Amino acid sequence: MATRRLAGGLILALGLNTAIAAEPPTTAIIGTPPQPGWNQLSAQQKTVLAPLAKNWDGMENIRKKKWLGIADRYPAMNPNEQQRMQDRMREWASLSPSERNKVRDTYKDFNQLPSEQKQVVKQKWEAYSSLSPEERQRIRESGRSSKLLTPNAVLTTSSTASGAEPTPPAPHSTGAQNQ
Repeated sequence: MATRRLAGGLILALGLNTAIAAEPPTTAIIGTPPQPGWNQLSAQQKTVLAPLAKNWDGMENIRKKKWLGIADRYPAMNPNEQQRMQDRMREWASLSPSERNKVRDTYKDFNQLPSEQKQVVKQKWEAYSSLSPEERQRIRESGRSSKLLTPNAVLTTSSTASGAEPTPPAPHSTGAQNQ
């Protein structure tokens, strides 16, 4: 009988050890594997990502991975999309790190809006886009455009050609701004 209890105890102990070993760790660190440095990129990647050249080696791996994904999709884009992407990369490269963080935060805030409010923002963006460059600059300098994502934000302007409410630039649909 003692042998039977001992065997049962061993089986139970082995079963518990196996269950414990099979559980995933309570904390897991998921990281992006190292991405290539600028000198390791192909000629095509360097051509596409040229606006980011001076910042490339200092970027986080996750950001490099996103840009490399865009570079891979680039040849399939039509010429207008390619030009737009190049313009966006130049704009992004010209931003300071704090400005980039602000754009990322604005993009995250926009993505958390309810769909109805996103539609309102998109409509305001279209109206803002139709304004003259001088009027858009005046609105940006007044600071009113930064209130776009606040709840119940109401933006007005004294003299817009379309009578529409101005807004700041909407998050880009390319995902490039999250880089």
